[in-house]
Amino acid sequence: MKKIRITQIKSGIGKTERQKRTLEALGLKRIRHSVEQDATPQILGMCRKVEHLVKVEEI
Repeated sequence: MKKIRITQIKSGIGKTERQKRTLEALGLKRIRHSVEQDATPQILGMCRKVEHLVKVEEI
């Protein structure tokens, strides 16, 4: 399975509670924090919901 690296590039402050929880569910804690996840449809959908807050790169 493909792996992706997700990096938070903007703050969740002032965003909706749903977007904050999505960042938390992805495993992101702060700006410039990166996590590696499998590229499942669920993870990709979560990245699309907060695409203005994160950067996604294929590994």
